[in-house]
Amino acid sequence: MENGAMAAAGTQKTDPAIEPRFTVVDWDKDLVDWQKPLLWQVGSLGEKYDEWVHQPVTRPIRLFHSDLIEALSKTVWYSVPIVWVPLMLYLSWVYYGTLAQGNVRLFTSFTTEYSVAVPKSVFPGLFVLGIVLWSLVEYLIHRFLFHMKPPSHSYYLIMLHFVMHGQHHKAPFDGSRLVFPPLPASLVIAFFYVLLRLILPEAVAGTVFAGGLLGYVIYDMIHYYLHFGSPHKGSYLYSMKAYHVKHHFEHQRSGFGISSKLWDYCFHTLMPEERHLKTQ
Repeated sequence: MENGAMAAAGTQKTDPAIEPRFTVVDWDKDLVDWQKPLLWQVGSLGEKYDEWVHQPVTRPIRLFHSDLIEALSKTVWYSVPIVWVPLMLYLSWVYYGTLAQGNVRLFTSFTTEYSVAVPKSVFPGLFVLGIVLWSLVEYLIHRFLFHMKPPSHSYYLIMLHFVMHGQHHKAPFDGSRLVFPPLPASLVIAFFYVLLRLILPEAVAGTVFAGGLLGYVIYDMIHYYLHFGSPHKGSYLYSMKAYHVKHHFEHQRSGFGISSKLWDYCFHTLMPEERHLKTQ
């Protein structure tokens, strides 16, 4: 395990609310050979995969045989703001300027007579809307994609689940895989940009997208901090850290919010303890 992970685990042991509870493993008798890349092994676990992947361990994971691909699957946390914040600022500047020209209108593809002008004063609202929409996307991806239960007979779907999110639950303190590497992230981000451009005027879509991009950066930074940070007891981030620890070590089928519990409230996926506290 990395030094940072050991330090984090060491500090967490002072507080039961955020103390990780790792599985004790006899590495020589585990279902996989930890001396070899795991991605090509997990698909053969079949019906044992789901239980195995939700038994967290304290060591990092090697996924690929190729050193190059293995390196590309990892990234440092600060690569996220370095890569995406300048793009977010650039898009915000460009699309605010476009809105300021005063010729952007909604619904022109349906009707020109009743189309709605979009003034520059709506820029903050569209930007915040992007942040909120990202928080919903964050929840939906985490719940329905990252926490899908792959069919036990499907070798490749088990592999896909493991590379997307299973490896994070197996080794939650592998700091090199806590944020999304920029290369694969760019494909997902491009998809959402194209999707918004198909349904909204360019300046409106671009402004919402810029807000969503900031939301994504905030999400990834909070996620990293929830694993390695030491928030003050009673603070918002402390409550989210305790919430996320429970998700990893107790309730993997609930508590899908990372940056907030908003959508867990809306879709009734709060953890059992949270539901109990809410009713008191």
